Amino acid sequence: QVQLVEFGGGLVQAGESLRLSCEASGHTFRSFALGWFRQAPGKEREFVASIVWGGGNTYYADSVKGRFTISRDRAKNTMYLQMNNLKPEDTAVYYCNAGVRVRTAGDYWGQGTQVTVSS
Repeated sequence: QVQLVEFGGGLVQAGESLRLSCEASGHTFRSFALGWFRQAPGKEREFVASIVWGGGNTYYADSVKGRFTISRDRAKNTMYLQMNNLKPEDTAVYYCNAGVRVRTAGDYWGQGTQVTVSS
């Protein structure tokens, strides 16, 4: 059974950085795409970034391109999201997700971690 656990959320000021981690277990993930989605209060959940677990190809939403970097450590079965130059509009609950298509939410979700960016 796939399990995803996020770490690393918190409260920062605009312009600062945070790194989120997602520990994945229960599957080899070789043919999976893992990604990050976020949901702000009153808004729908939206795609942030994806990475192909096997090949490492990465994909980003336009709103975070150039500021966020997604990566993975296959030996540790862990995915990361390095978030730089954070903006108040990045405030949301960030979710780790696993599925078979990039940019599209799969069936497996973590519990979410709160990121709050103050101005």
